[in-house]
Amino acid sequence: MNFIIRKFKCNRITSSLLSSTQSASRFSTAAVASNDPQISEPFSSGIIQDKDLLVKSLHPSGTGLHILDLLDEGSLEPNPTLYHVLLKKCTFLRKPKLGKIVHAHILNSPFRDDVVILNTLLNMYAKCGCLDDARNSFDEMPVRDMVTWTTLITAYSQHDRPFDALLLFPQMLSLGLFPNEFTLSSLLKASAALPDTTRIYFHGTQLHGFCFKCGFHSNVYVGSSLLDMYARCGCMDEAHFLFDVLTTKNEVSWNALIAGHARKGQVDHALRLFLKMLRLDFQPTHFTFSSIFGACASTGSLEQGKWVHAHMLKSGGEIIAFMGNTLLHMYAKSGSIQDAKMIFGRLAKRDLVSWNSMLTAYAQHGLGKEAVQFFQELLRAGLVPNDITFLCLLTACSRAGLLDEGRYYFKLMRKYNIEAGISHYVTIVDLLGRAGLLDEAKRFINEMPIQPTAAVWGALLGACRMHKNVEMGSFAAERVFELDPTDSGPHVLLSNIYASGDRWRDVAKVRKLMKESGVKKEPACSWVEIQNTVHMFVANDDSHPQMEAIHKKWGEISARIKEIGYVPDTSHVLFYMDQQEREAKLQYHSEKLALAFALLNSPPGSTIRIKKNIRVCGDCHSAFKFASRVVKREIIVRDTNRFHHFHDGSCSCGDYW
Repeated sequence: MNFIIRKFKCNRITSSLLSSTQSASRFSTAAVASNDPQISEPFSSGIIQDKDLLVKSLHPSGTGLHILDLLDEGSLEPNPTLYHVLLKKCTFLRKPKLGKIVHAHILNSPFRDDVVILNTLLNMYAKCGCLDDARNSFDEMPVRDMVTWTTLITAYSQHDRPFDALLLFPQMLSLGLFPNEFTLSSLLKASAALPDTTRIYFHGTQLHGFCFKCGFHSNVYVGSSLLDMYARCGCMDEAHFLFDVLTTKNEVSWNALIAGHARKGQVDHALRLFLKMLRLDFQPTHFTFSSIFGACASTGSLEQGKWVHAHMLKSGGEIIAFMGNTLLHMYAKSGSIQDAKMIFGRLAKRDLVSWNSMLTAYAQHGLGKEAVQFFQELLRAGLVPNDITFLCLLTACSRAGLLDEGRYYFKLMRKYNIEAGISHYVTIVDLLGRAGLLDEAKRFINEMPIQPTAAVWGALLGACRMHKNVEMGSFAAERVFELDPTDSGPHVLLSNIYASGDRWRDVAKVRKLMKESGVKKEPACSWVEIQNTVHMFVANDDSHPQMEAIHKKWGEISARIKEIGYVPDTSHVLFYMDQQEREAKLQYHSEKLALAFALLNSPPGSTIRIKKNIRVCGDCHSAFKFASRVVKREIIVRDTNRFHHFHDGSCSCGDYW
């Protein structure tokens, strides 16, 4: 939008609006050449370029912006469009300080009560993240329309203040204002961002009823926000229903539904929707790919994740930060640390989340020394570590047995003014406990500046199980039972400690306590992906159609590994029975069945990847080391704690796990 500005001898200013059909975003101000020596250097040619709109004042006594100085001098006539364009410019460039200068000038202009200009001002503060200034401007407005309320609601919704957004809604209704689709979409987004699913469902369903009453439920913007809200609650049936009734769908609708299944780890559902989306000529976005990579990471579905990655590359997608971080995480969680490194190296832009993701990968794979070296690279790159960075680093040190390094980095947190959280304390207890320093770990807990939680005592209990310290294990277990009586894990650990010491009466007492408290042990299961199909096994499973062949295969492997030194470790059988029965019990653990199945159904020499929902047992760990030498294959097992890479008779953990 162009202005012609003329200065007459009588100093009377006039302006006429030209090219009114041009959009405000392409605005430029043009001035006819003037003989006035006061005209600034940027404007000496008589032309005010778009880039010169926010030129600062030439004199300390000025307003702060030269174009506002021209208004005060009478060289320009005040015009609402000029204020509007200046605020838009500040918004686009994210310059709220300059926006405040314009704001101050507006308050002294004839347009101080103009609702359109004030809405643009409110939007500027909102988009720049200055929510307190936005709220002050809102409160001071003499007149507010629907745009005003929607702008502030949207601002709160987009800046993680969902409660503030929701509180505005009843106030708006009490004034007789009727919301539009953008108001309701922002309110639904706010409800979906609440901290727990109960609140999301309560507020979301209330808004759903209002949307239905107003006839907005089938609107593509409102409908997409509704289905996203239900998906975040885990109510996928309701989300699918809303998706199906949408008369018009867009990428946001598809992404919300795919993300819902991804959050639940339902890779098959997410991929089916992804393929249907492609068939209907909807273009996947970075959010689509990020959701699917997240789903593949949760289940360790490497082949499916690779296929989606390949499709993304063929479609010309760039590995941008947030999606690249999810892709990196997917490869790391699927057992391919080399691919994770490759993705990190190819990221177009690496932020702290990218570095933290790679540190997490090293920790998951037990690569403590590599994590320490990587942390030094992070510092050399000029990044400042945060609490998550140190948590990843401490975890890596703990899992690799780097005791001195772990102590050093725990103390280093103070240098960066990072206060240790409960997760950091858990990791240090784990570090000390794994190293066999159980008394020091206990002293560390007693000297903690914050109250120890069940997780802290649980770390000590796990260390007692590792080092077979029955007395301290019993003490730690009692503390855990007091703080979290419903968790089955500590009960099982204590039972294991007693069983390893042949204290079968104590084992029976723990099992009786679990039964009386209604605590149930999570059944162990393992799964393996073959030709894009996931096959799941539980101990003593006989439901699989190939079970006879699986048992026969493991029998062959068991015989061969015994010949080269494998001895079944019957201490991992937690029931009182004779030695022969114990050995037989060990042979049908879920991970062994998964390994036998994979050997039967995968190409010779290929890597076998097995996932398990709990910690891999010690006997299976020993058996897999020998099996990797016998079958001449790499076997990668992911349990709840870490990855184990078995190759040629050894494990990447160095038996420190």
